[in-house]
Amino acid sequence: MSKLAQDVRVVEALLFAAPEPMPETAIADRLADGTDVPRVLAALADHYRGRGVNLVQTGSGWAFRTAVDLAGKLQLEIVEPRKLPRAALETLAIIAYHQPVTRAEIEQIRGVATSRGTLDTLMEVDWVRPGRRRQTPGRPVTWVTTPAFLDHFQLAHLDDLPGVAELKAAGLLETGPAIAKLPGGRILGEGSDADEDEAAGDDAAAAQE
Repeated sequence: MSKLAQDVRVVEALLFAAPEPMPETAIADRLADGTDVPRVLAALADHYRGRGVNLVQTGSGWAFRTAVDLAGKLQLEIVEPRKLPRAALETLAIIAYHQPVTRAEIEQIRGVATSRGTLDTLMEVDWVRPGRRRQTPGRPVTWVTTPAFLDHFQLAHLDDLPGVAELKAAGLLETGPAIAKLPGGRILGEGSDADEDEAAGDDAAAAQE
């Protein structure tokens, strides 16, 4: 057996056993020094191409995922415990497109105060996390998305974020008030009211970082 074939077997086993996407650096640590990891991954991806599971890159990691065209065969009817409120979806979209972004900047874009509860909700599902503090007066915390965000939305990189049409189809943009000014300064809409059931809490909980 060639070295490449053996390396492919090792990486295949590693990824099947890994509970989450595995970074190339972690894969390289399990292989001999000097191993061409991208070549090994390319060979493994080619081996699984067209099969029921595929090797995909998600963020900085690699993982096996079921083939997209088989999604209909694997669908299960489940009851969603809760639906994220519009304020949380708007905040998530703003963070995704503007990160790293402070809460004050999120509020400026949305046009309304953002409660700590909204950010807590997004952290609970592991889609956002605190980033580095800005080197400005007050040193406000910035917010960024997580690898779990990329994995959930099946994105390899942030560059793969959808455009306006896709956001509307996903319900992240309403026909009424829009969420933000997307990169490049293109204004999609002006202002946004929080959900009625959140407005009072947002106003009361608003605070400076």
